[in-house]
Amino acid sequence: MSSFDDPNAMSQPSLAARAMAARPAPYLDELNPAQRAAVEALDGPVLMLAGAGTGKTKALTARIAHLMQTGRARPNEILAVTFTNKAAREMKDRVGRLMGQTVEGMPWLGTFHAICVKLLRRHAELVGLKSNFTILDTDDQIRLMKQLIIAENIDEKRWPARQLAGLIDHWKNRAWRPDQVPASEASAFNHRGSELYDYYQQRLKTLNAVDFGDLLLHMVTIFQNHPDVLEQYQRWFRYVLVDEYQDTNVAQYLWLRLLAQGHKNICCVGDDDQSIYGWRGAEVGNILRFEKDFPGAKVVRLEQNYRSTPHILAAASAVIDANQGRLGKTLWTAAEDGEKVRLIGHWDGEEEARWIGEEVESMARGTRGLRPFSLDEMAILVRASHQMRAFEDRFLTIGLPYRVIGGPRFYERMEIRDAMAYFRLAVSPDDDLAFERVVNTPKRGLGDKAQQKIQMTARSNGVSLVDGARILLQDKGLGGKGGAELRVLVDAIGRWSDLARQPEHNHIELAEQILDESGYTAHWQNDKTPEAPGRLENLKELVKALESFENLQGFLEHVALIMDNESDAGEAKVSIMTLHAAKGLEFPAVFLPGWEDGLFPSQRSMDESGLKGLEEERRLAYVGITRAEELATISFAANRRVYGQWQSALPSRFIDELPEAHVDVLTPPGLYGGGYGAAGMAASASPQIMTAAESDLQERASRADVYNSPGWKRLQARSQSRPMSQPRESRSMVIDAEAISAFTAGDRVFHTKFGYGTVMGLEGDKIDVEFDKAGGKKVVGRFLVAAAEAGDVPF
Repeated sequence: MSSFDDPNAMSQPSLAARAMAARPAPYLDELNPAQRAAVEALDGPVLMLAGAGTGKTKALTARIAHLMQTGRARPNEILAVTFTNKAAREMKDRVGRLMGQTVEGMPWLGTFHAICVKLLRRHAELVGLKSNFTILDTDDQIRLMKQLIIAENIDEKRWPARQLAGLIDHWKNRAWRPDQVPASEASAFNHRGSELYDYYQQRLKTLNAVDFGDLLLHMVTIFQNHPDVLEQYQRWFRYVLVDEYQDTNVAQYLWLRLLAQGHKNICCVGDDDQSIYGWRGAEVGNILRFEKDFPGAKVVRLEQNYRSTPHILAAASAVIDANQGRLGKTLWTAAEDGEKVRLIGHWDGEEEARWIGEEVESMARGTRGLRPFSLDEMAILVRASHQMRAFEDRFLTIGLPYRVIGGPRFYERMEIRDAMAYFRLAVSPDDDLAFERVVNTPKRGLGDKAQQKIQMTARSNGVSLVDGARILLQDKGLGGKGGAELRVLVDAIGRWSDLARQPEHNHIELAEQILDESGYTAHWQNDKTPEAPGRLENLKELVKALESFENLQGFLEHVALIMDNESDAGEAKVSIMTLHAAKGLEFPAVFLPGWEDGLFPSQRSMDESGLKGLEEERRLAYVGITRAEELATISFAANRRVYGQWQSALPSRFIDELPEAHVDVLTPPGLYGGGYGAAGMAASASPQIMTAAESDLQERASRADVYNSPGWKRLQARSQSRPMSQPRESRSMVIDAEAISAFTAGDRVFHTKFGYGTVMGLEGDKIDVEFDKAGGKKVVGRFLVAAAEAGDVPF
């Protein structure tokens, strides 16, 4: 019996633990006074209010090490919760380094979802589940909800499943079970929302499945309905630590409060100024009312910043100071002044992307009077993903390497999802959603009618689809090729399931066996499309990933919980991402484009949430500015093409909140009026479109409060030594039809910058080319010529 299974064994620290307390703690000497105060306040509730770049992870890991070093708690008595697996891994590694040894036996350091999975598997029967329940991903949720909507004769086009999924997820984040949805919200989704929620939960129970929201909701339910279980964990988790507390939703908040309400040894680390996930259920109020929830709590403010220059911190602080609902702190740094925050206006979005592209290349060459910056040291942070296209198009045109952070992920690719559905069937044969995904993939002659027969047989017999298929075959209800192929599949699932339950069986060999016997590997081997080789490589990578796990179930659980695979390419690249995706990251140089009212702050956010939405947008601006270590550049455009439509814009209200002493204005006077800028350049750029824009801008400018503010007057009054580039005629973003048809896979081509190469694939006007010397690149077709025209000798 382990110490975790025996609560009495954990009531007092061991002799070995007490002996550890006598050891020196050199990690304390590496902390500043505020960090050390947070680390040494071990008993009772503690709120570590940690500003951006103030070393919160260092303080949090030192606190965990100190709990163990002083003998207050063993590793398995500490519950440490994070929001990402990456943060959990980093925390565990850092604790090991501080302790001078690898930290083993910390089973309760992980994400909310990962920890709740472990707890729920122990107590699944208390919510009507088996311990081998399946965790559904978003795709499976949508399909299941679509089935429910259709079964209830609701128009799925008018009331889409994705909308219902978002609604139910919102309710689960609020910790509302179907019978707890308030009347004010129960009438959502055509007055059927809470009813469909109830049906959905019943269906999940039948499938022996949960979604992500259930992991927290079920554990909150168990703790609320079974005090003995709650008391057991309150005794076992002697200390509770929470990272990024400002991002918790109501369900996570309740779960933490239930666990900590006994001993109250809870330490929450967070920054109310960085609460930017309200749209997905995060409640900034959780951190704001910490002192009310835990009377007598010690609040420690970490304010010394180790990341950014004073100018950057001053700019960020001035912006966030305009928010009313905040706990308040003042960031400072011992670093020298460095470069001021740069502010520049542009004619339109394309001009903005062109200027940033040129600036990136100049900074990489070190020709801006600054030290040379590697491309890996630069990032472009946008408010909305549609802003990325202008940068991608520009960078592809000039051959500037870039990466998009937060795009399609490895485990979301079609072939990976198919393969994992087969693996899920081996682990849990009653996983109907997995069966539906692969029953006719690859093609087995099982069309809609055959699949309907399987479903009807399963329903009438009250069994899973796999068992329904068996019954249908026994009753000779399906013949021909489809029947024969179905029999092969059903027999194979039974065989795989038997092997998956054998501990001695090699799960990697089983995975290969499943892909081979299902015909899925052969399916892509026989496929002649350009994508097929890449899909086969992905399947090989998937099997390779299994090497780090003991069995298929552990692997599937891992994949369901984390989707943050990153590919490491050797080439330096500029990073492009949304401001939300940038949370927790830092770069020496950061570009913040699109600071225009309506775009940033987002008009939708302000319309839907009013002042609360505006304050979250301002926190997002604070997050964006504080990602920069050495240089931050904020830009805005007078006009922007959004979803094919030209829109004129005013500078963001956040620009006027920037402090004059810490900002270098690069925009010349007259951008929005006078003989230079939007008004003066309208006719030459696009008379038909811009005359109206000019008139509208002048009228709006004359009555806009921002133009009477000190910030705008300052912007208009100051000239500068590096004028904004003259605008070019705005180009419509129309795909070049000639570029699409000019080349095919296998053609030899020439590029003036990268030299000769071979076409590997095509995507619109963007062509994947494997260059002989420069490696793989994605370039615009019109910048390529046939190799023969360039004098290349084919081989």
